[in-house]
Amino acid sequence: MPLTQLKGYAALHDEAFIPQIHPRIVAHKGDLFSLIRQSDLLLHHPYQSFQTVVDFLNAASDDPDVLAIKITLYRTGRDSPIMEALERAAEHDKQVTALIELKARFEEEANIVWARRLERAGVHVVYGLVGLKTHAKIAVVVRRDPDRLRRYVHFSTGNYNPVTARTYTDLALMTCDEKLGDDAAALFNLLTGYSQVPRWNKAIVSPSGMREKWIELIERETAHQKAGREARIIAKLNALVDGEVMSALVKASQAGVPIDLLVRGICCLRPGLPGITENIRVRSIVGRYLEHSRVVYFANGGQSELFLTSADWMPRNFVRRVEIAIPVERPELRQRLVNEVLGLSIMDNAKAWELHADGTYARLALPDEPDRVSVQRTLQDLALGVSRRLNLPPPMCGTPPAAPPAEPAPAPAPKPGREPELFAPGAAPPAAVPTPGTSRLSKATESPAAPPPPNETKAAS
Repeated sequence: MPLTQLKGYAALHDEAFIPQIHPRIVAHKGDLFSLIRQSDLLLHHPYQSFQTVVDFLNAASDDPDVLAIKITLYRTGRDSPIMEALERAAEHDKQVTALIELKARFEEEANIVWARRLERAGVHVVYGLVGLKTHAKIAVVVRRDPDRLRRYVHFSTGNYNPVTARTYTDLALMTCDEKLGDDAAALFNLLTGYSQVPRWNKAIVSPSGMREKWIELIERETAHQKAGREARIIAKLNALVDGEVMSALVKASQAGVPIDLLVRGICCLRPGLPGITENIRVRSIVGRYLEHSRVVYFANGGQSELFLTSADWMPRNFVRRVEIAIPVERPELRQRLVNEVLGLSIMDNAKAWELHADGTYARLALPDEPDRVSVQRTLQDLALGVSRRLNLPPPMCGTPPAAPPAEPAPAPAPKPGREPELFAPGAAPPAAVPTPGTSRLSKATESPAAPPPPNETKAAS
């Protein structure tokens, strides 16, 4: 019998939660194509149901006005309604292209099986570019609308996998923006071998300059700060390892740019070093759901920009993978992401751990219930339309407020004649709450960095 089914332990279980259908879809009676034509749709899984994505591809498969479907597939699972929709679309004589990444860790066998099955159904199956792993998450539907041909594009930070979509937090944007549609088509042309690297309209794509673009945007915030304009960087990632990006963040910190890094897994940048990274704060949220979404925010002198991306800030993502980042341009969607995702994550004082200058993590001191903020629990409440359990409202401006401070953990003084170590050797957050009375992990100098959470290995890719 599975441990979760043992009787007598109800108090240890999370409350049951059913992902909700986005209210715009309910109001629009499920017609996704006309809904997306009206305005972009932002989905936040698992709070909003992944079934919307399945319905989107099912509708595309059965709609006689849909001419083509193109999709990248990384982790799909063994019993996938996405794959069944693609098979059915091919049987309906639509042009279907599926890029299947055979080197997705732990999914190699399943992906090979699906590739063969899709080929038998008439799907054009490709395997990407030699030497590069395709990690971008994107689907394109080409439809004959009454006025013209139009591309409907689904960009996501997570996989086309209904199972993990219930336990991983991810964000997705559904749009028919012409320039993003052109970028999506150009990416598929590149991946299927029909073109050279194009000039992108809005997308940021690796390995053709993503690292350089992030550094450029970080340096722009540094320039804004020096000129006295509004400057701030908030990045929600799975991992921060790339040395060049970290160096740019250090320079921005030294210029006075406030930087919040919400890094769920490994982070090699040590915050809080006086004169070096004192304006950088690093936190990790370890909760019911695995924080998998990747969001990057720049204040940009008052003209804020926000991006969704499939890539972490790691050399492998910048050099050895095909990744994509897209801007979220509609003000109401950008504000929603700032308030509900970034703002609440920064305010979280129930499940957050903070990285200190000595390379150790400490869980924030847990306040009394009325002042307790859990981003995941709050987003569940918002999805259900339930009155929030908090006295604190979510921030309603572009600069989220600071959360309560963590338990003090002063950085050790550097040894005479040596500069303080800036880049930690692979510091990672704890897997779970330590035993009572031990709120701080051992110093990195005394023991190896804490291992990733139990599902870290599979989730980090």
